[in-house]
Amino acid sequence: MEKTRNGFENEAVFNPAVIREGEYTHLFYRAVRKGNYSSIGYCKLEGPLKIIERNKKPLLYPERKYESQGIEDPRIVKIEDVYYMTYSVYDKVNVSGAYATSSNLSTFRKQKVITPRFTYDEYFHLIECCQNLNEKYLFHHKLFQEHGIARKLYVWDKNIMFFPKKINGKFALLHRIHPGIQIVYFDDFRELTPAFWKNYMINLENHIVMDPKFYYESSHIGGGCPPIETEFGWLLIYHATQNTPKGIVYHASAALLDLKDPTQVISRLSEPIISPTRKWEKEGVVNNVIFPSGTTVFDDTIYIYYGAADSRVAVASMKLDELIHELKK
Repeated sequence: MEKTRNGFENEAVFNPAVIREGEYTHLFYRAVRKGNYSSIGYCKLEGPLKIIERNKKPLLYPERKYESQGIEDPRIVKIEDVYYMTYSVYDKVNVSGAYATSSNLSTFRKQKVITPRFTYDEYFHLIECCQNLNEKYLFHHKLFQEHGIARKLYVWDKNIMFFPKKINGKFALLHRIHPGIQIVYFDDFRELTPAFWKNYMINLENHIVMDPKFYYESSHIGGGCPPIETEFGWLLIYHATQNTPKGIVYHASAALLDLKDPTQVISRLSEPIISPTRKWEKEGVVNNVIFPSGTTVFDDTIYIYYGAADSRVAVASMKLDELIHELKK
């Protein structure tokens, strides 16, 4: 998919949330209009690839102050009878994670911001007792402190996505505080208070799923597609960013997480599974970006949908059992 002349998507379309229902695939993609204002567009596919319907108006668009600049990078899962769409909200300064719910994939009800709203100074004082944290957890605090805004800017918490089922009876939510991927469990959304998040941050090192490890993750990593349950563990397709002499390069890679305790990483690949190689992945609004955000499985083939160069929606595929086999090795 590419941008159109429609006003809400005349700059770019990328980073779709994806879910399969029967023989159809539903895509909820980030649509950007000129001026970098983002909303969520909708597209329906027959099978994994054939577009049969595409809305000419956004499905979700900015209405509240904290999303005034845009609603970005959605992910979607179905838990029991409810569809949960998570996304980032941006107000030109702060980025937070919010969610919406639906019973039919046609209409969504926006809920609220659920990620912590601590300034970088507050965040620094909460995590300074964590002795084993990767030093990159202080990267943005140092950067914004140098610019004199660490007391004003909230911690950027992005790439939030639910597991498609409750784990040990609780909602399980992946999120990304630079540079790694963390997990939070809760019974009810009302639990996610400032006091809850304060205690969580004090113990942040206990909630980390993965931190950067390999050469192609030299900058940071973040959740990509909602995890897929397999008999061997949760399959997580994630994005990894590499510092290179020509700038940051985004890749897609894969890991297996324990079914009962996803903080236990069974395995992860030492090489990416998708990297920017084609012109439309290497050149765009942001060059050299592969940003996976949703999957479907048809006939033992996994289709990985991703944003290409922050400009287009693309898809790659491989045999699911071959990917699992590589991870088991």
